[in-house]
Amino acid sequence: MGLHPLEFSECYLDSPSFREKIKAHEAELDRTNRFIKELYKDGKNLINATKQLGMAQRKFAQCLGEFQFEYIGDAKTDDEKCIDESLQEFSSFLKNLEDQRELMMRNITETLMKPLEKFRKEHLGTVRAERKKYEKETEKYYSSLEKLLNMSAKKKEPQLQEADVQVETMRLHFQDESLDYVCKLQEIQERKKFECVEPMLAFFQTVFTFYHQGFELAKDFDHYKRALQINIQNTRSRFEGARSEVYELMKRIRETPQEYRQTSPISCEGYLYVQEKRPPPFGSSWVKRYSTFVKEQKILHMVTFDHRSGGKIGETESVTLKSCLRKTTDMLDRRFCLELDITDRPGTVLTVQALSEDDHKFWMQAMGGKEPIGHFLGRTYSKERGIDAQLDDVGLSFIKNSISAIEKRGIDDQGLYRVVGVNSKVQKLLLLMIDEKSNEVDMSTSEDWDVKTITSALKLYLRSLPEPLMTYGLYKDFISLAKGGSPESRIQAVHCLVHKLPERNRQVLGLLMKHLANVAAHSKQNLMTVANLGVVFGPTLMRPQEDTVAAIMDLKFQNIVVEILIEHNEKIFADAPESCPFSPAGPVFSAPTRQSKKQNRQNRPLAVYNPQALDIQNVGDGSSLATDETSMGSNESVSSQSSSASASEMPEKSDHVPLSNSLSSGSNSGAPTAGASCSNTGASRESQPASTTAASEKEKPEESVTSRKAKAVYPCEAEHDSELSFQVGAIFNAVTQSREPGWLEGELEGKRGLIPENYVEML
Repeated sequence: MGLHPLEFSECYLDSPSFREKIKAHEAELDRTNRFIKELYKDGKNLINATKQLGMAQRKFAQCLGEFQFEYIGDAKTDDEKCIDESLQEFSSFLKNLEDQRELMMRNITETLMKPLEKFRKEHLGTVRAERKKYEKETEKYYSSLEKLLNMSAKKKEPQLQEADVQVETMRLHFQDESLDYVCKLQEIQERKKFECVEPMLAFFQTVFTFYHQGFELAKDFDHYKRALQINIQNTRSRFEGARSEVYELMKRIRETPQEYRQTSPISCEGYLYVQEKRPPPFGSSWVKRYSTFVKEQKILHMVTFDHRSGGKIGETESVTLKSCLRKTTDMLDRRFCLELDITDRPGTVLTVQALSEDDHKFWMQAMGGKEPIGHFLGRTYSKERGIDAQLDDVGLSFIKNSISAIEKRGIDDQGLYRVVGVNSKVQKLLLLMIDEKSNEVDMSTSEDWDVKTITSALKLYLRSLPEPLMTYGLYKDFISLAKGGSPESRIQAVHCLVHKLPERNRQVLGLLMKHLANVAAHSKQNLMTVANLGVVFGPTLMRPQEDTVAAIMDLKFQNIVVEILIEHNEKIFADAPESCPFSPAGPVFSAPTRQSKKQNRQNRPLAVYNPQALDIQNVGDGSSLATDETSMGSNESVSSQSSSASASEMPEKSDHVPLSNSLSSGSNSGAPTAGASCSNTGASRESQPASTTAASEKEKPEESVTSRKAKAVYPCEAEHDSELSFQVGAIFNAVTQSREPGWLEGELEGKRGLIPENYVEML
């Protein structure tokens, strides 16, 4: 489990657990700051101490290899996994170059040093300043609060009111500072991934520009570099989408904080000051405790927590409540007090003090007080005002009409679905089209409505449905399948879940996905790749019922589900699956793991990229496209491609390198290694001495060349001409054991080649 999301609603409770979460985020940013400072110092050593280049490179590589990014939530996307693994990849590259000891470090100040230092000072430094400000506001608020609560109730009413106003002002200011600080913490946690890794890629371009040994390996790394750049681009796009949603949520909470107070039918919680009586002559004292009241059992749990003592948590005390009475100022010279009759302490009355009048009413209601009070209600997701969108025949007609118009008039328009129309025109069009009396307008021939108005109206219609097109009920299942498993298992799971949708929902979704696949097919012209369409339509087609930061962090997984639907729409929507034995948490995600295919890089230099030299048609940062939304690229989505190289998918294939491609450096890079997840003879044979292996092969009877068959249980893409490429279910004939451990030889479609042994099952 990574770092916990910091919910904005918790800023108003300011609970001990919330403070612990903040401390965890702060510690992680401090660790990142130390990492960047260390990396910066090491980079200077590479420039100024070329005579000690080998030692500096080794330390730099070690620093990279030991660091890992923390993440918010319970899972990472495939793009984030590749970004997380990239530092280890970079570390291995540097270790391969350590023996060369040549001058390779030129012009790295602009590509590595300045961006890292800028990020550390402008972002991490800002967080440190915000932390001090937040701690100062915490001290000011709670000091003023205690001063207010200790004020005599016998003072004149104007004095009391003035004191209340002052504390209320400080409370609002403290809560605003808390919201800003929490938002900033989470923003930097997400930003650091691409802000730190992108300069690394630029640095590698500089290094390998001057290192001219190994054209073959330079090509190998070029593929990895481009995949990683797209991983970063996809992560950045998802970050921008999630950030806008987070800011919207923060704005809503700031406007109506009382609607977001965390309550439930089971329990309620918050701070109470508890009166502790002492023997004479010491009188009594009031101790602040974070209290949780379990309604059904009527148990009040209280834990001592002092914000000003470093957030130290005391012991928890629990009492069972018999009754709750309001304590008047005639009986006690303090406001907002409650008198609790405790059943497990006969004759004992516990006096507690709420933080305000509203808080007093809240606890009275929760504990069954006699005064009639209101209570807070959670916010529900509402649809667009004035739009009565329904998934009926009229709506289906509008969708078909819109798709027809878009494909005829604007399929090649740059930024299709990203460039938005004028809001008033969009609403006017949608209201016109969903009106049964006036919905016969043919938008494919009408010039009254431009393409961006039509695309915006279509998105608005889908957002305005009473329930998302992919339904609330299946939301968690869709998100779960996107968080794990192999690409093939994800497709199977999506296939099953899609056919659990209501008939009309599935019909509309299939129609839309076929259209989006057509849009993506024109991405060279419109720049709308599958990944970009996933960013646009993920939140439109899927939506959680809860409105929290944790839910917003799942936006990236919504995008992945939509990408799968677009790329495999023909298979998913063609026919219902014969059976669905899988569930998102079940066997579909427990396939054997396969390590990413690492090409032989031991003794060859690697080519890397320079972000400033990227061609927009190859990497496409979308800088030439001015829209009011996030930038986009023209690359195909690698969410499914990169996931095939992630570490949690299929059995590892033995590294087979033909002799013609191996290097004569004395390393064993050309020797095949058995897959890490193999449980067959191909894997166990790897650890045996060569003589033992040879002897066992001599003792093994000759296999029949014509009778042995095998079936592929995982897909595979050949890395060398001597290997076979195949999909799941492929049947191999004339299968025999290869002389290379972990491999078989067989025939497929008239071609004979090598097959990874743990990718097939014998028939």
